[in-house]
Amino acid sequence: MRNYDLEFLKKFSMVIGFLVLVTLGLIIGAILLHGQLPPEVDPRAAERTQRRIAPIGAVYAGSTGAAAQAAAQAAAAAAASAQVAYGGTLDGEVIYNNLCAGCHTSGAGGAPTLVAAQWTARIAQGADTLHRHAIEGYTGAAGVMPPKGGNPALTDEQVIATVDWMVDNLQ
Repeated sequence: MRNYDLEFLKKFSMVIGFLVLVTLGLIIGAILLHGQLPPEVDPRAAERTQRRIAPIGAVYAGSTGAAAQAAAQAAAAAAASAQVAYGGTLDGEVIYNNLCAGCHTSGAGGAPTLVAAQWTARIAQGADTLHRHAIEGYTGAAGVMPPKGGNPALTDEQVIATVDWMVDNLQ
């Protein structure tokens, strides 16, 4: 063998040895990482646990239970109505002054102000389109309208009343 062949074999052996070490390091790292994963729960064991902690039976209290259930539903409905924005008012001016004026007086985000010239193209699309864009939100070339003006607690009726108030009060 010639001298340059021996040099090549030495360098090639070193490269192969380095690659073997890198491979072993990656294998060991993968084993360590895999060992840190939480073990999967056997579905049969989870089912046994659910059966073990499930209630034994149900309670039926006759008319007393029905009255309690009706009272609970009424309380839930009252709590849900309390979640309506601005006390559920349908006064468009109140909602406009508390929520909409922030964008519709300054024109932020491309919002049209209460100037009739800025609304003519929008009004031409029809009241249903105005209402739908106010309720569902709209992104167009002129700007952005978040759904329900950014307050999801508003009802559709409140949004419609506010849009109608705004259209009626254009200058």
